[in-house]
Amino acid sequence: MAMRDIRVTGDPVLRTVCDPITDIDDRVRTLVEDLLETVDYEGRAGLAANQIGVSLRAFSWNIDGDIGYILNPVIVERATEFQELGEEGCLSVPGLWYPCERPAYTKAIGTDLDGKEVVIEGEEIWARLINHEVDHLDGHLYLDRLAKDVRKRAMRELRESLEAK
Repeated sequence: MAMRDIRVTGDPVLRTVCDPITDIDDRVRTLVEDLLETVDYEGRAGLAANQIGVSLRAFSWNIDGDIGYILNPVIVERATEFQELGEEGCLSVPGLWYPCERPAYTKAIGTDLDGKEVVIEGEEIWARLINHEVDHLDGHLYLDRLAKDVRKRAMRELRESLEAK
């Protein structure tokens, strides 16, 4: 297992649609171990595989001490109503938080390393997490989901933060 570096905005892997996991081999087992170790850090709620440079459909979570993972997640249900705009951030967009609208409830189904079904669902932080991480696996950042005026401001602030480095 290894704590992996987080890829940040501008890295093309973050804009690549991740491939489904078809074989559970040592590479996938190591990926899951690395996802779990890398998300098990204060302030981290979720981590998609492409955020550590691996373009496979897997993510891990760390919500209120519940740490887990899912392979090949598919969102099977979303509420049609949205939760209040919540401040959302991303490890790949460090230090920048913006109000982002997400479904009030979301349910996803995938598998674990043994091929057993994994179901994750919930409201509030869980709904936000599932949508955020599946977006990553589809090559999207939460910035893509912002209201037009907020996105414009976010992109300006992102450019300024990258120029300052």
